[in-house]
Amino acid sequence: MSTPSGFDELIHPATRLSVVALLASTEWADFGFIRDSLSLSDSALSKQLHTLEDAGYLDLRKEGSGRKRRTRVRLTERGRTAFDGHVAALRAIVEGAAGPAAVTGLGTGSGTGPGTEADRAGAGPAPAAVAPAGAEAGR
Repeated sequence: MSTPSGFDELIHPATRLSVVALLASTEWADFGFIRDSLSLSDSALSKQLHTLEDAGYLDLRKEGSGRKRRTRVRLTERGRTAFDGHVAALRAIVEGAAGPAAVTGLGTGSGTGPGTEADRAGAGPAPAAVAPAGAEAGR
């Protein structure tokens, strides 16, 4: 299977994908919010943000000075387009791997287990009657 159009190697690593996904749902986010939301260290997040910024996917703005300085981050149009394309490519990979058997719910076993069409239609075998120990069934 070839890699679908839109798959983005830069966004794909889990940490960067998490950062971009978080930013895709907001206009601007504070560095601390991203760090805490993704449970990253300052240095790990900073490294990922600069990698994405260098690619033109993020806009970083530093505001204030001294102890009151804060960094705000947003996804650029280029970053949003790359993220949307990457998500579409991931969906295409998943759908391609699922195949027709996964779509119908068949082909995952003997065809007589729970979840098959026969079971949903009530056509499966009747459950066996269980009698208490020492008793005869049918009395």
